[in-house]
Amino acid sequence: RSVITFRGYNTTNLGRSLELLQHPHYGAIMRKHLTAASQHASDIMQHPIDLIDRIQSASPSTLLTYADDIAMIVAVELAHFEILTQQLDGKIDQVKCFLGYSLGEITAVIASGIFEYQQVMTPILRMANDAAALASDVTMGIVFSRGRLIDGAKINRLCHQITTQGNGTIAISTYLSPNTILLLGQNGTIDRFKDHLPETFPKGTHLKKNPDKWPPLHTPIVRQAFLPNRAAIELEKTIGGFVKPSPPILSCVTGTRSYNEDNARQHLIDWVDHPQQLWKAIHTLLSLDVDTIIHLGPEPNLIPATLNRLAENVKTQISQQTWTGFGLRTLSQISGNRPWLVNLISDDATILRAPFLQQINYEDLLLTT
Repeated sequence: RSVITFRGYNTTNLGRSLELLQHPHYGAIMRKHLTAASQHASDIMQHPIDLIDRIQSASPSTLLTYADDIAMIVAVELAHFEILTQQLDGKIDQVKCFLGYSLGEITAVIASGIFEYQQVMTPILRMANDAAALASDVTMGIVFSRGRLIDGAKINRLCHQITTQGNGTIAISTYLSPNTILLLGQNGTIDRFKDHLPETFPKGTHLKKNPDKWPPLHTPIVRQAFLPNRAAIELEKTIGGFVKPSPPILSCVTGTRSYNEDNARQHLIDWVDHPQQLWKAIHTLLSLDVDTIIHLGPEPNLIPATLNRLAENVKTQISQQTWTGFGLRTLSQISGNRPWLVNLISDDATILRAPFLQQINYEDLLLTT
């Protein structure tokens, strides 16, 4: 009754990898995956890359280290996965599904047996420098509301209207939750979007800019460097991919367990420029018969943070109520500072399961047992 998650790229990517690299039991597995990933990345990028040295030197992540970082993250996740597989004594196929956010979905595709590491990491590494270069004039904006649900269609429409002005592209990159959407925009498009907030959206809708630079994956901005087409050309020549993932993959491209024997290539092409459907995937996860979420990767962040926020919101909203007696009468009495959550609970009680999920940060578990 478990789901295994894989994290994506972030501004901090090392986590506790150095401790695991030095660990008497797990160090050899970490070294094996990092050495193989270093060799592959060096071949593709055509310059020496030493991921073990990168971890040991604790070098910070920048756009210049983007290719190194994504190779390292996937390698560390696969090392965690091998250790977990050994600990589960070959019972990994009994896990309900894998869920990976952004780069984490690539790891899930490898771990589930659809493709091998080199087959999917080769096109990603070949596009890495161009993806990072596109980030030079890209700003992240987080649209959120403490009141009503956010109208994603209205946000998408405003993004298109600003883009048609011809001074940069802005688009949704991730549907984080019903009241939070992540945007990436070129030039001053995020500021222009913010200028239109008061006239376009209900009072209480806000936009906060993130100061860091982010490669604009999962948005149409990557089309400016032809990244989806380049990925498609690479993948159509890639051997394999005609197997059903085991366990199933809960995709952030679709928000469902949609991978089958025939569509992995198309999912990976769509992964490049389609927004991440994280909330839809989280809702699907909550509808499954699971009670444990195991987060793999160095310092897992977005998925556990999303689940924790949801769990806290649910608990706060229904505080002083008993779970066993919870019903329509109680629902009607829930008060007002989270109307978006009240609407969700009224329509679908699935999210009430959020506070009961046990979440495990796997690298922490390995280093405390």
